[in-house]
Amino acid sequence: MASQGKRETDLLLAESFKELACQYPIEKITIREITDRAGVIRTTFYNHFQDKYELLEWVINHDLIEPIKPFVRSGLTTQAMTFLFINVEKEKEFYTKVSRLEGQNSFYSISRHCLQSLLEEVCGEHSERKQLKYEWLTPERLAQYYGQSMVFILIEWIQSGMTIPAEDLAELYQYVMSHSLEDALRDL
Repeated sequence: MASQGKRETDLLLAESFKELACQYPIEKITIREITDRAGVIRTTFYNHFQDKYELLEWVINHDLIEPIKPFVRSGLTTQAMTFLFINVEKEKEFYTKVSRLEGQNSFYSISRHCLQSLLEEVCGEHSERKQLKYEWLTPERLAQYYGQSMVFILIEWIQSGMTIPAEDLAELYQYVMSHSLEDALRDL
């Protein structure tokens, strides 16, 4: 029961944060504003999150990463990316604002960390069953590579106004990741 209460409070704080982020620069949003809008006291916030950037990480994990886990675990990358893009589209204003965050707590670094964590889990599960063909190509390096590429595509798409439909972008991502640079250059 306590876990359900924690989740409800996390959702309440997340919604408050998202609403504020659509109205104000994220750097300027205070914990007091988040808690006032959520109708809770500041102590409640700090019982759940260290700061607003940890809350943003929770939002990314909850809204974007958790829903795509089953697809990634099943090897359905195109479907995972489609679902990820669709979920970003649903909250276009919020993700447009947070995609502009720069520095140590940038959207890029937080979302890359979230994606890489998921990919490390999946890559680790696969590598446990096999002898690595290339010693240097570890599950961690694969997760870094694919996490960075996914976040790059995501941010470029968000910042260009999300003009390409989610399904088309996921198909494009799949094409780029499944073809060599030479193949892609031939297809230009």
